[in-house]
Amino acid sequence: MSGVFPIGGILPGDSDLLQRFKVSRTVLRESMKTLAAKGLVVPRARVGTRVTERIHWNMFDNEVLTWHFESGVNEEFLLHLYDIRLAFEPFAASLVAERAGAEEVELLRRLALAMAAPEHTADSLALADLHFHLAVTEASHNPFMRSLGGLIEAALVGMFRMSAPPSSNGFANIADTHMAIVDAIAARDGQTAYKAMEFVIFDGRQHVLEAFSALADA
Repeated sequence: MSGVFPIGGILPGDSDLLQRFKVSRTVLRESMKTLAAKGLVVPRARVGTRVTERIHWNMFDNEVLTWHFESGVNEEFLLHLYDIRLAFEPFAASLVAERAGAEEVELLRRLALAMAAPEHTADSLALADLHFHLAVTEASHNPFMRSLGGLIEAALVGMFRMSAPPSSNGFANIADTHMAIVDAIAARDGQTAYKAMEFVIFDGRQHVLEAFSALADA
């Protein structure tokens, strides 16, 4: 992820990797199988194991997303995450307006209210936000929506790490904007739920842009 082993490059041989990472041959073999399954490397007979182009990486894989954050992500990466969120989360909200039961709507309301707690840290607010958005994917009653939870988590964690802490006014309206989604769902208004979710995601995207702008000016 960090480019230590560059795209198109050949990984060191097994003996070098065993010494470098202090693992057994069994662990190394299983690790290589995992990396290959995620599209990150491809073994070639008499050539070695090559790092593949990024277009082959499984970016929907939770571990791949986690590894990106561990190696450090840039503005482009986070904005790509928001592009994908805009592609499916507003529609998920509209599905919830059609399909959610009364208990699911009440859960969403409680989760939105939880974001208003004054004692939130950046991490706890990110977690509260994540619980809300995952609950939306659950209440859409579409299993494909729920399987994209890793993308939501990565985008939210990235935003809260990069953006202003809750003690500032950066997220002062977060409970209100999420409650607008709940109100539209409770009213069975799919179009308004779509627009309310779209606003929340655009708002998060704007926080990312402002955070990187501030870093550039520092």
